[in-house]
Amino acid sequence: MEIRQLRYFLTVAEELHFGRAAERLHIVQSAVSQQVRRLERELGAELFDRTTRTVSLTEAGRRLLPHAREVLAAEVRGRAAVDELRTEQAATLRLGTSAGLGTRLDAILAGFARLAPGARLELVTAATDARLRSVRSGELDATLLRGERAGTGLEFLPVWEDALMVALPARHDLAVRAVVDTADLAGLPLRLSPPSRNPALYDLVTASCREAGFEPVMGPEFTTAQDTLATIGFGTPSWTVFYAPHAEQLPMPGVVFRPLRDPSPVMRTFLAVRPDPPRAVLRALIEACHGA
Repeated sequence: MEIRQLRYFLTVAEELHFGRAAERLHIVQSAVSQQVRRLERELGAELFDRTTRTVSLTEAGRRLLPHAREVLAAEVRGRAAVDELRTEQAATLRLGTSAGLGTRLDAILAGFARLAPGARLELVTAATDARLRSVRSGELDATLLRGERAGTGLEFLPVWEDALMVALPARHDLAVRAVVDTADLAGLPLRLSPPSRNPALYDLVTASCREAGFEPVMGPEFTTAQDTLATIGFGTPSWTVFYAPHAEQLPMPGVVFRPLRDPSPVMRTFLAVRPDPPRAVLRALIEACHGA
């Protein structure tokens, strides 16, 4: 039994005339008659009483009629669902990002292109608070965020964790070690963004220092990665931290990157979204983030 046969049967049942049914279907009358006959042979029952002047439904035809309508209605709904998906996938999705994503961002872009090949991912860089406001207002569909924020009215989906690496002068005694004990950084000035700019990182690093038994000595603020690393490499000895995927992309003369231990600080990254059912293209982004 084919969808086409049910469509032809239903049209004839509504018109009770093979000629008018053929006109509605924009095909020749013989094709309608042929397909109805094939359906009757498959079902083993006559669906229409035919005379030279009239066409009427048989009992078998009357019983088939509501089921034919149900099948064709389901076909319409199925096509509409696929059309809706195609429209969603062709849309543009706007994602807020921040510096330091490193190879993670490349993996997100590749994963999203594979999962939603018809969609376009637009990246928007801004301060954290501005990105969160844009997600709430709908200007952004989502934003990546390190550390969770309370009271935002958004949903935070955990997507990955990054270890922190310490950036040290290559000439410093600690630079020869494969792993640096956090406690050994006591007394060496720490260059860090202030809590007003990056509260999650500031809290994580200072808490790690205290867990290691010391209060960090704050040096000049972290400005840009290039300027801060240049100062660490060739200025007064100091240290800072970078997320591991970012550190891998930052070969800098005079600076080495080393893992930390006791403790080994790890930052969790979230995807902040509105607490609404996600459309298909956003589900593709969420999956791409998990895959990164």
